[in-house]
Amino acid sequence: MKILVIQQRYGIGDMVIFSPYFHAIFKKHQNSITLLAKKSSKAEELFLEDDSIEEIISLEKNMDGLKGFFTLARILDKKNFDKVYIFNGSLRYKILAHYLKIKSVFHYPLFTSKDIIYQTAKIFTENCINQTVSTIPNLKIKTETIMSAKKSYNFDDEFNHIVLGISASGPTKRWGIKNFISLAKELSIKKKCKFYLAAGKNDQELINEFLSTELKTNSFSLSKLKIKEIMPIIKNCDLYIGNDTGFMHISAGLGINCLGLFFDSPAYAYSSYTNKIKALVPVGKTILTTTHNTLGKNNISFDEVVHESKKYLTK
Repeated sequence: MKILVIQQRYGIGDMVIFSPYFHAIFKKHQNSITLLAKKSSKAEELFLEDDSIEEIISLEKNMDGLKGFFTLARILDKKNFDKVYIFNGSLRYKILAHYLKIKSVFHYPLFTSKDIIYQTAKIFTENCINQTVSTIPNLKIKTETIMSAKKSYNFDDEFNHIVLGISASGPTKRWGIKNFISLAKELSIKKKCKFYLAAGKNDQELINEFLSTELKTNSFSLSKLKIKEIMPIIKNCDLYIGNDTGFMHISAGLGINCLGLFFDSPAYAYSSYTNKIKALVPVGKTILTTTHNTLGKNNISFDEVVHESKKYLTK
């Protein structure tokens, strides 16, 4: 049996959130799946060591529009899929599946748009496979990969190893770098801490400001590494503190406790799918009322972030 799964959202975090449903489909059929996904989701790296996903086909720009429909169809037609699960309410993919004459087609209700993504995906998957499905992701990394990273990056067991998610998709979703510097200094007063700066190449100015302080000695930037190289490093860490980013969701998917700072994104939708994320929201808000356009980055309590962070420091 050949199984196709379509999940076309752009974000890394979205791909992590959907991963339990891919695993549930694999477990149900005991067949590896082919995943159709956008390159920006980094699916190829997220699932590099995941045996449940046999192949990843990238959705390219030349697959948009009418011409792109037939370009994609030609690629998929060669695979001879028996089943397809479409995590999307678009009519396009439903038509595509029937055009390819795939025998079993499961798809979201048409035009599904505003939803709590993990809840919609859970209900959809459970209805398809007639089994209860956990919402908690479990990203797969081989033990030897984890141990190799631990040795290569000198993970000392005497330290608390903390991922700081200083990056974000926009300025309204980013806690100021000075806050992260102050937080790291506060946590280092009585505890041994090493910090791993989760940020991209476009965040070099933030990284430089952090590393210009005395924190540099026990800090390391992840900005020049690929996701597949960053994952085993995060797996060796004890805690994630930072903005609502793909790095936070990767950390949660690897079983790392996370303190997620939500001040301009839907806190409930992007934290409640797992017990590994504790959402910290602006003063006067709740995880249900913090959403897009909350614009509350200046209303996060620094003292609360410090207090909650210290609960996880054991060394």
